[in-house]
Amino acid sequence: MGCTTSVVLFKGIRTVFERNCGYICKQQGENNALEYTAFSLPDEDSGILIHSSLAKPKLIEPIDYENVIVQRKTQILNDALREMLLFPYDDFQTALLKRQSRYIHSTVPENAEKEAQSLFVTECIKTYNSDWHVVNYKYEDYSAEFRQLPNKVTKPEKLPVHLYEVDEEADKDEDAASLGSQKGGITKQGWLYKGNMNSAISVTMRSFKRRFFHLIQLGDGSYNLNFYKDEKISKEPKGSIFLDSCMGVVQNNKVRRFAFELKMQDKSSYLLAADSELEMEEWINTLNKILQLNFEAAMQEKRNGESHEDDEQSKMESSSSSFDSYYPEITKSTREAEIKLKSESRVKLFALDPDAQKLDFSGIEPEVKPFEEKFGKKILVKCNDLSFNLQSCVAENEEGPTTNVEPFFVTLSLFDIKINRKISADFHVDLNHHSVRHMISSAPQQMMNGSGDGSHRIQDTYETMLQYPKQGIFSVTCPHPDIFLVARIEKVLQGSITHCAEPYMKSSDSAKVAQKVLKNAKQACQRLGQYRMPFAWAARTLFKDASGMLDKNARFSPLFRQDSNKLSNEDMLKFLADFRKPEKMAKLPVILGNLDVTIDNVSPDFPNYVNSSYIPMKQFENSTKTLITFEIEEFVPCIPKHTQPFTIYNNHLYVYPKHLKYDSQKSFAKARNIAICIEFKDSDEEDSLPLKCIYGRPGGPIFTRSAFAAVLHHHQNPEFYDEIKIELPTQLHEKHHLLFTFYHVSCDNSSKGSTKKKDVVETQVGYSWLPLIKDGRVVTNDQHIPVSANLPSGYLSYQEVGVGKHSGPEIKWVDGGKQLLKISTHLVSTVYTQDQHLHNFFQYCQKTESGARALGTELVKYLKSLHAMEGHVMIAFLPTVLNQLFRVLTRATQEEVAVNVTRVIIHIVAQCHEEGLDSYLRSYVKYAYKAEPYVASEYKTVHEELTKSMTTILKPSADFLTSNKLLKYSWFFFEVLIKSMAQHLIENSKVKLLRNQRFSASFHHAVETVVNMLMPHITQKYRDNPEASKNANHSLAAFIKRCFTFMDRGFVFKQINNYISCFAPGDPKTLFEFKFEFLRVVCNHEHYIPLNLPMPFGKGRVQRYQDLQLDYSLTDEFCKNHFLVGLLLREVGNALQEFREVRQIAISVLKNLMIKHSFDDRYASRVHQARIATMYLPLFGLLIENVQRINVKDVSPFPINPSSNSAKDDGLNLPTANQLVTPQKTVNTLDNNLPKDLFGVISGIASPYTTSTPNINCVRNADSRGSLISTDSGNSLPERHSDKSNSLDKNQQSSTLGSSVVRYDKLDQAEIKSLLMCFLHILRSMSEDALFTYWNKATKSELMDFFTITEVCLHQFQYMGKRYIARTGMMHARLQQLSSLDNSLTFNHM
Repeated sequence: MGCTTSVVLFKGIRTVFERNCGYICKQQGENNALEYTAFSLPDEDSGILIHSSLAKPKLIEPIDYENVIVQRKTQILNDALREMLLFPYDDFQTALLKRQSRYIHSTVPENAEKEAQSLFVTECIKTYNSDWHVVNYKYEDYSAEFRQLPNKVTKPEKLPVHLYEVDEEADKDEDAASLGSQKGGITKQGWLYKGNMNSAISVTMRSFKRRFFHLIQLGDGSYNLNFYKDEKISKEPKGSIFLDSCMGVVQNNKVRRFAFELKMQDKSSYLLAADSELEMEEWINTLNKILQLNFEAAMQEKRNGESHEDDEQSKMESSSSSFDSYYPEITKSTREAEIKLKSESRVKLFALDPDAQKLDFSGIEPEVKPFEEKFGKKILVKCNDLSFNLQSCVAENEEGPTTNVEPFFVTLSLFDIKINRKISADFHVDLNHHSVRHMISSAPQQMMNGSGDGSHRIQDTYETMLQYPKQGIFSVTCPHPDIFLVARIEKVLQGSITHCAEPYMKSSDSAKVAQKVLKNAKQACQRLGQYRMPFAWAARTLFKDASGMLDKNARFSPLFRQDSNKLSNEDMLKFLADFRKPEKMAKLPVILGNLDVTIDNVSPDFPNYVNSSYIPMKQFENSTKTLITFEIEEFVPCIPKHTQPFTIYNNHLYVYPKHLKYDSQKSFAKARNIAICIEFKDSDEEDSLPLKCIYGRPGGPIFTRSAFAAVLHHHQNPEFYDEIKIELPTQLHEKHHLLFTFYHVSCDNSSKGSTKKKDVVETQVGYSWLPLIKDGRVVTNDQHIPVSANLPSGYLSYQEVGVGKHSGPEIKWVDGGKQLLKISTHLVSTVYTQDQHLHNFFQYCQKTESGARALGTELVKYLKSLHAMEGHVMIAFLPTVLNQLFRVLTRATQEEVAVNVTRVIIHIVAQCHEEGLDSYLRSYVKYAYKAEPYVASEYKTVHEELTKSMTTILKPSADFLTSNKLLKYSWFFFEVLIKSMAQHLIENSKVKLLRNQRFSASFHHAVETVVNMLMPHITQKYRDNPEASKNANHSLAAFIKRCFTFMDRGFVFKQINNYISCFAPGDPKTLFEFKFEFLRVVCNHEHYIPLNLPMPFGKGRVQRYQDLQLDYSLTDEFCKNHFLVGLLLREVGNALQEFREVRQIAISVLKNLMIKHSFDDRYASRVHQARIATMYLPLFGLLIENVQRINVKDVSPFPINPSSNSAKDDGLNLPTANQLVTPQKTVNTLDNNLPKDLFGVISGIASPYTTSTPNINCVRNADSRGSLISTDSGNSLPERHSDKSNSLDKNQQSSTLGSSVVRYDKLDQAEIKSLLMCFLHILRSMSEDALFTYWNKATKSELMDFFTITEVCLHQFQYMGKRYIARTGMMHARLQQLSSLDNSLTFNHM
């Protein structure tokens, strides 16, 4: 940076000297006169001259952008850099992305769309079948800040290592210091007690260690306090205390007598103790004296350094000029070659800027991904073996392996005792040996189940592969240690549980018992093979903690015998609650056996598994030898934070028979061993068959027509725990129902009686049915229903119409029609909803064609009811619901309907944010939202209708809660507007039209209105509702920025003007933050350069830069022609007259934008950068107007400015005039009658914007630089703008500061350096012609100010040496502490 400044500075000085040699000499005399005048001012009259006017800056009307590019088409096309003036033709486009799925084929059944009749089902299927609709912005990667540029310059390579004299001297000093003190400085040595320096350990008496301390002065004058174990100080010290970083030495007797503490700059401290009070005082006095000497030496070093630099500079100038006079041609060519070489090989200036190297992720938007299936913690469950103590060979010839003597069936599921419910579906496993499986004959019922329609998605090739599952994947959304994996074991029905389990509970004479059990089992399997009975259960924990860490070392509990009176899921949960209580579990009867099941984590690329609908994944090997793994359905809690938008078709109904009360029935002679057969039917006609849609058990077909619950022997009031899983048809109707048939099963296999009686295994003992649809929704939860003794045709039509009267067929009710059967159903469906409000809304939309023929009041009623929709339903069906609401919006014929649609959308958006699920909204807007095809005669556009509705809701008279939500979450609505606009232009081929013809006049009016309606909320509600105002401001900026891509750009400029007009000088800091955040976002548009039209606007044919009417100040014409950059520079100029925080925000926005230009690979060449630099030339004018605030050459941590106290005694100590300091003009004195408040404001004590500030417009100042140099003050009064004559073009009126407010307090180091970096970047980038043009057109005072700024760059960015860099931070903290003693000092550091 110093090299760049030097080249410009000396080239410029040469030009100025050649042109203005006499002027410099003349002005030296004026300088001396001014200095005399300033010294002669009385102290009370030497304050800053003030003129305050807080009027709003004048708004500059922007150009009609579209007309300008048409009128200047020839000039633009002939421009060699025309790509900097025109938007690209392929700026944006819509695209269709293929929906990615983890399945081999779609989850939606083939004929589902044809079968669907309900609007809700149809729309859900469309959602799951549709691909993603996206809008791609080709240059979007360039639309954020510089840190997010696609090809941002990586961290530059290390600069070449140079050895500077200042570092060489420091190294020599350190070497000399190792031989001892060479300067005869203060020395002291002696024994002290050193406390433990580890701040994490409290210092006690025992922690003190006796050490020999030696105070030594290094070669550079600094001091070290070394300590040793003994008095041999020639050895290496055990440690050192660097006194340059010491803040002070104070007595501290809290821990030990005669102790004192060295407080360090990093807030640490050293605790030392002497043997006596006298020694302690000597050490304290000596160390404090050294600290004072250090301070004074630093002051002197700083003064000497400045004087030395000035001498060196004058020598270099004289030698350079003398050399050039002898060898002008050689000098010129050598210089040009050197400059060219350096400019080409240098890294980008901003790459060296510390701010450009900082990591800042605050502006990075989260990556938006399409909707996808999400799962909780996945657990792989492997079922290996089930073995009991009774083992034998089951083959007739007794040749074969030893196995269990009868078949057993295992069912696994998850229970959560914290929420007291079952949280997964059942996983059925058959671990029997194939010889044991053959004991069960193929029953006619099973054969019937296996045949029939094949309208399911399971291919025949998978049928055999899915028959005997052994591995299952369970998913747990909320893992914790109180979740159990429960195994229930069943066997073929034989008798009572106690009787059947007895042989398995004895350990003696097992071989004999095994043969007996085997004989009975074979008979039972032949006769009752399709009936099951409960037998045993076991459980184990899954997780060690709530993080989801698997407890792999846990094993299943012993196999507990089932209790026929405690079979239900509720009873199981009670058992599990006592699982960790050994005294209670010890009371349960145990069956001798072992269940071997292991658990493991699931890798992301786990192959060969099917989902809960048996649809295979993409990583699926189609082979009969493949071990298939089954995903088990999780019953996710119905709360929003655990819900996700549905992405696949799933339509399952789980049926749970709970209890049958049959002890009082008189209809049947025998009804004890009761089996329930469950069927799903779509007709109540006599010959209708049940649907083949019930998921089968292992070993049987995939789908069956019926399923049986386990049978309890000799129970008239049996309990059940079975789960029957049904694949529901796509479209349900009123005839769909569950039919329950009850059988009395004869377990007695006695040889007595006739052959006829022996064949009677089952006897029908009743029927019951449950219609599945009620009020258009699927019936769920617990249901109590009566049982009939007969089943006439048309039984569904039976209906009570009064006391003792009914319609429909005659039905003989068991036990007087009491509700004897208790069942429960659980729906897991992505195409049916249980929410009544959502169902009613879609049903009404279907009747009225999405509201096109709806009665306004009726539709509004249904819309308002959607506010009561359950949160988890809202999230689950989010894309489908929002699509329908936007469809209604475009077809609404009344404003009330459109406004209520928007209110519902606001409610949904707010709910998502409150649950922390706003990522789903972002996914919806980016991928799922698709505007309806536009038919001008029938429908309207979403962007226009939504804009109008937003305007209505933002009116002051509207509901403030709704409007606040709209403000807070406005990003969603603006994003929808943007996408709708893009799709509208592409799909209707309007993108080919002129910009001012693309959208209707009504839409332009709606956009302007919504901007105007938003502004009062942003500028007036920021105190009461800061988050909402901030969000609305940012969202509006993003919307305005994207409007440049679609709309008339001149119209968008006007909206920016409308926005800016709502702010004024003197606004609170928050409003300044809003304004500059808006400008930051808008100016980050990917085509910001073309929007500013960096081309000459002069008349006639322009040939050279010297002939261009380049603007070096913010004229009205410049701000009109180059609107955005002009507006930004004007606002930065105004902000420089505000408080420090405001200035820093404004400078940061400007600097970051210029860094972005520097790193933008589209404009990497020198000619591109030179053209961009011309847009920022008015920055020169801004800096010159603030030259005295920037002219701070002290970069050491301890500069001194004149103090107010010394001024009273000795006059005012102005700095010595430098050859390049701006000539100062005569200053009028202040009126002695001005109140003291004014000077309080000037000194930063009083508030600058209080109403008590007097009107001092009468005060005049001949020049803006005529004030005295003051200390830095973040709160000084704004000062009067200079009345100097117009600079570069006397025919143009400057509009740099519309408020005519100028301050004279110094800017701080960070502000100065940022502004100078921008200044240097422009100097480095601009062409030589442009620079010479500036020097030729600038006034003499402006030219001198320009070189003053250039000289300040040399001072601000000079290299101070390694030692200085290391000590700066330490000394700065020390000086800040000392400055409280003398208010006249202000300490800055580089």
